[in-house]
Amino acid sequence: MSYYYPRPQDVGIEVPVFLRQKRFCAGFEHVLKGGRLSKVEYLRRSFRLGYRAAKLYVRELRRQQGILSFPIRGRFRVKAI
Repeated sequence: MSYYYPRPQDVGIEVPVFLRQKRFCAGFEHVLKGGRLSKVEYLRRSFRLGYRAAKLYVRELRRQQGILSFPIRGRFRVKAI
């Protein structure tokens, strides 16, 4: 089953001129596919800003659909000395 992932231009997001469009779009698509920032090449500026724009887009899209997103529950271990 194939899915259609919108490009930033399809949802009304303009890619700034000072960024690399291909890398920005790759960051945008990475979020839509559910990826995380786990590799060195994901830390480049154009990729990160595309990643951030997609995170904001997905958040707004979920709000419009009535889907609530709760904060992630953190876990930590406490060791007694």
